[in-house]
Amino acid sequence: MDKIELEAAHRETLGKKVKQLRRREITPAHLFGHDVASLALQCQTAEIKRALTQAGRTGLINLKLDTAKKPRSVLIREIQKNPCTGELLHVDFYEVKTTEKIKVDVPVVLVGEAPALKLKDNILIQELDSLSVECFPDKIPTSFKIDLSSLAEAEQAIRVKDLTLAEGVAFTHEDPELIVVKISVAAAARVEEEEVVAEALEAAPAPEETAEE
Repeated sequence: MDKIELEAAHRETLGKKVKQLRRREITPAHLFGHDVASLALQCQTAEIKRALTQAGRTGLINLKLDTAKKPRSVLIREIQKNPCTGELLHVDFYEVKTTEKIKVDVPVVLVGEAPALKLKDNILIQELDSLSVECFPDKIPTSFKIDLSSLAEAEQAIRVKDLTLAEGVAFTHEDPELIVVKISVAAAARVEEEEVVAEALEAAPAPEETAEE
């Protein structure tokens, strides 16, 4: 992947006054990290949206500060948006060191089709939408792509232990038996099946009592 670059300037407008920046198509941001002095920054909204789209949650961004010659390698740590309008309000960047391992939540992406879903009573349940890994910044997976084509029957599942990790990447704490995604039977279908079984038991003749001698 090509390097993602983003220009940022130091920000003097703070507090509620940042509304003035947003009116000018400028998004307030914040930079922090381990052993890194935190900085209040601002970026052109169009440019920061482009970088966010390209980087997602795991892509490295070369953040070029207006007062520094060397860019900083950063990850997106948090994105704040207006819940009603979707307007981009604020972005937090986390500076990383290429020589130090970091912990990152990597999104789970489902691909393919599960044959089991051809039966109307079967449903797909995703238990985990991200997995935490530890690695060097340049080894961070873009995502975990889960192929659903192996799920052919109800109650089949794909677990953490079924996933393959690249060299140098390790899960931080996930139990290998944890289910990532599974096929289950819809609740309504389960209830109907239980009712059928119950009715069959009720209709069955009672066992004859053994005659006393």
